[in-house]
Amino acid sequence: MRKLTLAVLLFLAVANVKAQYNPLWIPDTLSGTTFNLTIRDTFTQILTGNQTITGGINGSFWGPTLIWNKGDVVHMNVNNQLMDTTTIHWHGMHLPALMDGGPHQPIAPYTTWSPYWKIDNNAALYWYHPHLHMMAQEQLEMGIGGMIIVRDAVESALALPRTYGVDDIPLALTDRKFDALNQFVAASYGDSMMTNGVVRAEHTIPAQVVRLRLLDAAIERSYNIGFSDNRTFYVITTDGGLLNAPVAVTRFMVSAGERVEILVNCTGQNGTSVDLKAFNSELNGQIPGGENFPTGAPLANALGHADFNILHLNIGAPTASPITTIPATLRTNTFYPESSAVATRTVTISDSAIGPGGPTFLINHKFFAMDDIDYHVPLDNTEIWEVKSTSGFGHPFHIHDVEFHILDINGAAPPAYQDGWKDVVFVPRNTTVRFIARFSDYSDSLKPYMFHCHIATHEDIGMMGQFVVGNSPAGIMNVAQNSKMKLYPNPVKGILHYEMEGGIVVQNATVINVRGQVVANFSLNGSRGELDVSSLANGLYFLRLTDGEGKTYVKSYLME
Repeated sequence: MRKLTLAVLLFLAVANVKAQYNPLWIPDTLSGTTFNLTIRDTFTQILTGNQTITGGINGSFWGPTLIWNKGDVVHMNVNNQLMDTTTIHWHGMHLPALMDGGPHQPIAPYTTWSPYWKIDNNAALYWYHPHLHMMAQEQLEMGIGGMIIVRDAVESALALPRTYGVDDIPLALTDRKFDALNQFVAASYGDSMMTNGVVRAEHTIPAQVVRLRLLDAAIERSYNIGFSDNRTFYVITTDGGLLNAPVAVTRFMVSAGERVEILVNCTGQNGTSVDLKAFNSELNGQIPGGENFPTGAPLANALGHADFNILHLNIGAPTASPITTIPATLRTNTFYPESSAVATRTVTISDSAIGPGGPTFLINHKFFAMDDIDYHVPLDNTEIWEVKSTSGFGHPFHIHDVEFHILDINGAAPPAYQDGWKDVVFVPRNTTVRFIARFSDYSDSLKPYMFHCHIATHEDIGMMGQFVVGNSPAGIMNVAQNSKMKLYPNPVKGILHYEMEGGIVVQNATVINVRGQVVANFSLNGSRGELDVSSLANGLYFLRLTDGEGKTYVKSYLME
């Protein structure tokens, strides 16, 4: 009888251990060239008991993973069904500023925003998320966002895992604090780790080489990635694409907004398990998530300066055609030589005793203002940006539009696992990071790109700046009310129709490409008409109409 009782107790103990995990949710995918995304206020069953008020895109929490191919022109229809304005920023994308989705492209409630552009990015993991000024944290906290996977010919030719959800697993890492009613508490740091929106997540992977695509979607926390058995894993991408070769590591710190793809070899391990963990007890107190706040302090949290599980991995049978080896090489990246830079800009990160809620942090010694342009960058400039921090805290620095290559960190070459294309770089306290980038293809003197700390709390209080890329589509600074101008069809294949509201008579039409070059002129005399643009190559253009008083009206259109 005693043996039976012990057996029952042992069974219950094992069952309870098993029950502590929840199945990992794998976001659905959308592929093609036209994407319809609807943002809504929702409810999600995250914890036992009350549902949590959340936000989602095409679902209750988070959004679908978008699959894009390099070279395609994608058309996005983003419908905002929230009871508040939002934006959607295409993080990491090289695209016109008008399509970027930053604070200058708000989407009002119950309206649709329809940007489009050509995918020029290399194969890697990117993401999309809200970027409304002073509301980024609140809307990201709700769960609004999603991942993007770009594919290209170089990546597709490699023997890499790419069966989505099987041996190629997307993982959005974040953390939340819940109140007694299971509702999110606005906080920089949470007490509960969430992986793809799941608390205490587990997933079964095959006994072979598996690819984990990691996104730090947290409000503030960095995650010091490793495995419970301290096994070696291999970094294969930085934010903007493949490294030249895999880099073997046992730890990798991913910061807010940053992405990394890793390979882990589970060949021959069928029937075992391992935990993907954050070893944040190894981080110092000047790194987000490495602080050890005393109980009761405003930023105190259960995960601070602690080690905790991100994902419990059960290793099952291999697939029919498993990948069992780590490739020796990946691609040949060609980075801009330092000698090619024609300008160097210094961006400062500093502490301030004055802020909306007390002490805070600043970029370029000031708070962000929507109309304050920090830099005017000439089109096609290759530049060195020197991010110089005197802050006592580390910050993940993100720049829109371009991918950059890190030249040095406090004068030393970056570690091999960061020697690739980046759009986020962690700048430790009292550190200078220099990177090089080329500002090509798109110019617009009205619409800026952003650069900022990707800690949402810091971004919202104004730790952000902006720049415009020069050689603007001619005279765009003198644009009148473009809402009075209609263009159709858009995209266009041959004949472009224009129509001016209120009977405005235009006398000239100029077509400008994204490099600011005039490629066609037309003499006009009327408020509506048609233009034969069939001779122009496919791509993005700006049509500038001028009336008799010299007022100009500019709108973009796409040739297909």
